[in-house]
Amino acid sequence: MAKVTLLNVRKVYPSGFEAVKDLSLEVRDGEFLVLVGPSGCGKSTTLRMVAGLEDVSSGIITIGDREVNDVHPKDRDIAMVFQNYALYPHMSVYKNMAFALKLRGMPKAEIDRRVQEAAKILGIQELLERKPKALSGGQRQRVAVGRAIVREPKAFLFDEPLSNLDAKLRVTTRAELKSLHLRLTTTTIYVTHDQEEAMTLGDRIVVMSKGEIQQADAPLTVYRSPKNRFVAGFIGTPPMNFFDGTLDRVGEQLRFVEGSASPGGGAYVVTIPPSRAASLSAYVGKPIVLGLRPQSLRIADAGMPPATADRWELTARVVEPLGDSMDVYISTPKHPHVVARVASTTGVKAGDKITVTIDAGGAHFFAPGEFGPAL
Repeated sequence: MAKVTLLNVRKVYPSGFEAVKDLSLEVRDGEFLVLVGPSGCGKSTTLRMVAGLEDVSSGIITIGDREVNDVHPKDRDIAMVFQNYALYPHMSVYKNMAFALKLRGMPKAEIDRRVQEAAKILGIQELLERKPKALSGGQRQRVAVGRAIVREPKAFLFDEPLSNLDAKLRVTTRAELKSLHLRLTTTTIYVTHDQEEAMTLGDRIVVMSKGEIQQADAPLTVYRSPKNRFVAGFIGTPPMNFFDGTLDRVGEQLRFVEGSASPGGGAYVVTIPPSRAASLSAYVGKPIVLGLRPQSLRIADAGMPPATADRWELTARVVEPLGDSMDVYISTPKHPHVVARVASTTGVKAGDKITVTIDAGGAHFFAPGEFGPAL
């Protein structure tokens, strides 16, 4: 095992496109670190530079205490698992797993020990004599992981390894990978565009966009305390709702004013909790963005009084049942795409007039803009 360090790493292609911008990151010894972000954010390019499959335009990459910028991929002592498995179709599972060790000239007894041990860890002992075409997608992926394990590398690199699996298999394989890491404790860098995958797998997650790190922290810290609007909107299912508006003050009370009105003429406002008022008072009269998780929007009970501050009169446009919960899509005149996740027992149907209450205690506030910082 070894830590992996990237210091001021950049990747600029001949066209002039800068895929990775001055990225600095330390992957701790034995850590499971996940790079997550939308397509084109630079996460796979970063992984490929660590692997040696992409040249570094500038900056330094070290594995352990060794700088590897000019070291050939096969000499970096890392093992990479790709999205498409990359198995040799004419070889058995055993030979696929043993191939790299054979090329190194390793003794047959040691090769057999490593292959059998990896097969046992992954539960594929009965598949060793099969060819890849006789395996399911999940089995092929486990063979690809096994081929990496037998090398006993300093670090594992995973490039979206579960993308080709169906939803149910992704969940089970994800659990297997997490369990595997707990057993092996090998330094691991894992790339995915799936934020749920990142949250469940990583000891730490690194959220990227446009070639830069937006936030790197423990999964729950990123979820509960996003550093900017992009992170807040990317991490969480369904995504956070954002409302552009302003802050005003009525007496001693600070309020967020969304800027449009309900069919009954009431303004959409959110009362700022006293615990947040002091830190936000400097933004009175200025543009500000309110972020609310779908779980912070709740359906009021029937018979409640007319909407006032923190109670919004809305119409349910679309309802998506999810079992115990359902997603209710609503809108204001100013913000057409808002979702509330509520209990299915509320019985809301598309077209219903509903009163939504706002849990302001779970509110987030950001400066305007795609990457507006948390306030």
